[in-house]
Amino acid sequence: MKTFGTPLSPSATKVMLLGSGELGKEVLIALQRLGVETIAVDRYENAPGQQVAHVARTITMSDPAQLKALIEAERPHLVVPEIEAIATPMLEELEAAGTVRVIPTARAARLTMDREGIRRLAAETLGQPTSPYVFCDSLAELQAAIDSQIGYPCIVKPVMSSSGKGQSKISGPADVKTAWDTAMAGGRVSHGRVIVEGFIDFDYEITLLTVRALGADGQVETHFCEPIGHVQISGDYVESWQPHPMHPAALDTSRQIAKTVTDNLGGQGLFGVELFVKGEDVWFSEVSPRPHDTGMVTLCTQWQNEFELHARAILGLPVNTALKSPGASAVIYGGVDAQGIVFDGVAEALRLPHTDIRLFGKPESFVKRRMGVALAFDADVEAARSRAKQAAALVKPRAA
Repeated sequence: MKTFGTPLSPSATKVMLLGSGELGKEVLIALQRLGVETIAVDRYENAPGQQVAHVARTITMSDPAQLKALIEAERPHLVVPEIEAIATPMLEELEAAGTVRVIPTARAARLTMDREGIRRLAAETLGQPTSPYVFCDSLAELQAAIDSQIGYPCIVKPVMSSSGKGQSKISGPADVKTAWDTAMAGGRVSHGRVIVEGFIDFDYEITLLTVRALGADGQVETHFCEPIGHVQISGDYVESWQPHPMHPAALDTSRQIAKTVTDNLGGQGLFGVELFVKGEDVWFSEVSPRPHDTGMVTLCTQWQNEFELHARAILGLPVNTALKSPGASAVIYGGVDAQGIVFDGVAEALRLPHTDIRLFGKPESFVKRRMGVALAFDADVEAARSRAKQAAALVKPRAA
């Protein structure tokens, strides 16, 4: 963007987010601080981002006709996909027609919305190291792939899901049917296709936030945040911290892999690149062309958090990925299945030194739905991790 208009005026710079959960909400706030008019789209009413945007719209984003009609009606300058379940072929059509610019590109949105597109790109086209894998369309194909190629233990995931939903680790033949059923139930859309991956005995997994932003000469430059470590349970992030200590050679390889993949995807914005690391060896896992859930820790660790970095990069503005302080995040789960829950213990959590709380404002709670996050910073990462978990435990969601 060369000029920035006034929201809700004919000169407004308009950005539409497709998906308006807790990550989208923070992107919308970052955009609004730069004077952008925001349009929050989601599949249900009163999503977190819809509560703060200038305009809220509710549609089925995987329906091409609904998506096209909304974009043509609102005429945003930028469309920013924030979830996987979107009719990406329609985004490609609208981008090719010059109707809108998609972040980072419509092709990148299509390739990364399902695990098959991005895995084949990274491993087969770009030659990056990954775990061995096979795509399967039935329980029988899954069993045959494990028996003939992958072996045990292995990981089964739906080709399209978010936040680790539908993932299973299989230890032996007795687990295969359950893993298939879990993948079918956890997928974003009814797809009937899974990826089975050979298990990598890695030391740890990181998220490397990678930013493609314009430099002073107008050319795209790649910037990296410090690596983020995280703990996952059933494929879902429960805590993260930054920076995660790494061997210098492993960090260099991680950056090379991340740059290779994101250069191919192109465009501008922040990418969450997931990598497995063992000693100096690194394997590519996945990439999201948008802020990453583990990156919520950057709300307390970086001078510009991942949401501000994404907003600035997509608008063509300079970015700063520098670390401000080591820190950690811990998830606050709903704990109950209920509408309009209340939270006790927020004041007690915030009395802990160097802590902060984000409550997302989701209208409906589930026992294992992420409803908030506790943040803590400290000179020592382990101290920050301990305090973030302590703060999260003090927040008690309950039915109203």
